[in-house]
Amino acid sequence: MSTEPILHRKAFSELTTDELYELLRIRSDVFVVEQNCVYQDLDYDDQKSVHLWLTRDGKVVALCRVCPAGTHMEEVSVGRVISVERGKGYGRRMMLEGMMAARECFGAKRIDIEAQEYARGFYEQVGFRQSSEPFILDGIPHIRMTWKSDD
Repeated sequence: MSTEPILHRKAFSELTTDELYELLRIRSDVFVVEQNCVYQDLDYDDQKSVHLWLTRDGKVVALCRVCPAGTHMEEVSVGRVISVERGKGYGRRMMLEGMMAARECFGAKRIDIEAQEYARGFYEQVGFRQSSEPFILDGIPHIRMTWKSDD
């Protein structure tokens, strides 16, 4: 019987080696292998970031990371968003949890992301708006998108 997903949120220094390995393995599976894109995923931002992931029945089903301002981007950013089991709302939940972590952990009033252009509608659903012209990043069309707090 399947259980409800469990949310995990940890700073890099709190991750076990098994947790870190599984998060990096999934990122590699999706961003390097599945998308057939050779790029350096290990960028030294992980050490400063907050990592979030969902497990269901002991298996990671979705993840993201939240980078403080001045690391991956000038502003606080949410990235490496992956839903392993698509169509179940896990990606949306990860973005919302990532946005909450950005506010709670880093005091974010603004969050920037580099979104793959095809996913623009997904990010618009959680309040992001396109804030740049399209550009190519690692061979894939991207756009910068921004979310701003109402308060």
